[in-house]
Amino acid sequence: MALVVQKFGGTSVANVDRIKHVANLVAKSRRAGDTVLVVLSAMSGETDRLVKLAHDVADFRTSGRWTCCSPPGSA
Repeated sequence: MALVVQKFGGTSVANVDRIKHVANLVAKSRRAGDTVLVVLSAMSGETDRLVKLAHDVADFRTSGRWTCCSPPGSA
């Protein structure tokens, strides 16, 4: 038995069939007796959509490698 970390996002969870496939992979690891930690990030295209929404409603500043946003009217 092991601790298994499985990370999924993007096209691996882009539709119902892909999500079912991910669920089967997780279940297979559990059936093997492993402890599973699942990390799930955004579906395909969602991160870009969320960034666009944030750009539409906030003033942006860049700090290092991260893009930071502030509500309109804040410092």
